[in-house]
Amino acid sequence: MHEFLRRDIEPFVLENLNVFPAVEILGPRQCGKSTLVKMISKDIEDFIYIDLQNMDDRNRLREPRLFFQANRDRTICMDEIQLMPELFSILRSEIDSNRHPGRFILLGSASRELIQKTSETLAGRVGLIELTPFTIKEAEQHTRFSLNRFWLRGGYPDSFLAQSDRGSILWRENFIRTYLERDIPQLGFQISALQLRRLLTMCAHNQGQLLHLSNLASSLGVTYQTVRRYIDLMEQTFILRSLKPFVKNIKKRLIKSPKLYVRDSGLLHRLLRIDDFNSLLGNPVFGASWEGMVIENIISSLRDCDFSFYRSATGDELDLIIEQGGKTIAVECKASSAPQVIKGFWRALEIVKPDKTYIVAPVSSPYPFEKDVEICNLSYFLNAVVPRIL
Repeated sequence: MHEFLRRDIEPFVLENLNVFPAVEILGPRQCGKSTLVKMISKDIEDFIYIDLQNMDDRNRLREPRLFFQANRDRTICMDEIQLMPELFSILRSEIDSNRHPGRFILLGSASRELIQKTSETLAGRVGLIELTPFTIKEAEQHTRFSLNRFWLRGGYPDSFLAQSDRGSILWRENFIRTYLERDIPQLGFQISALQLRRLLTMCAHNQGQLLHLSNLASSLGVTYQTVRRYIDLMEQTFILRSLKPFVKNIKKRLIKSPKLYVRDSGLLHRLLRIDDFNSLLGNPVFGASWEGMVIENIISSLRDCDFSFYRSATGDELDLIIEQGGKTIAVECKASSAPQVIKGFWRALEIVKPDKTYIVAPVSSPYPFEKDVEICNLSYFLNAVVPRIL
């Protein structure tokens, strides 16, 4: 039995349920959406859970209008909503005829754009929330937490909480295969699982690097447009993340391509066959793996912020820029217990002019580095810095 870890987003979900007739929680399969809602449901008097992967549950919705009308005073949760996108138009009319908060909870494993034009269909009627795998802040609740284990296994609950490294490896391999062989076809895309895995593995080898679609296309033997479509699909199913370049009124030649990351470090390591921490230490992706984990944890922990990276044509770079309410914070990621920076870092700070800069590294405690530059670990950043940004 897994140790139960509370999710930081729980109060925000409850807040949305008190405001909107429907709340839509989207995130990758197996990231903990169903578990989160089942915990929340303990405080909901009349609650119905419907798993749209279960044929018996789907049969209950043969006549959805009648079902919704018969259960108007209950909170109805529909899991894997992407399997029945035709429900959205019926939900709209049902909500409009009886509009009180917390009637529906919709769980989906794809972006709202991929499932349905929710922004058009349920505009003003739905609260949209993204749930990610565990952040390091959530994982630290575990009685036997270690940074290296979290970094190696990633944040998916069944991977992170597995009884052994071998169990975690098997779970992640099965997750990738099921994603490619079942989840993508269920969304209506007929793409070779082998070809998609090759592309995903190539993205893993290029973790944190600029996205060059033409290079990927020629390696795969497909068109530029095909690779673009595949990457968009993997972004909209929460496997990849692209980070846009910082472009604010700077009279300097800047890189215009986004950077691409496999979002979960555990999936990154499985794609690259990195199965223990010593192998990670000796792998060329070591620094990029740390960078990806840090950036994913920070972005997952913040709402209503703009995120980008800075890189000039001469290579001056900052890994992450966070903009919120006129304030700018720069983050540089260093996978070293004694982090050092090069001249390009300081030149980038002179151009971007952030209010505060953090070098996030696996150090034991925070300490000042230079004026307005602080070195800290990821846990400190999420627990002490993020609340000041929110």
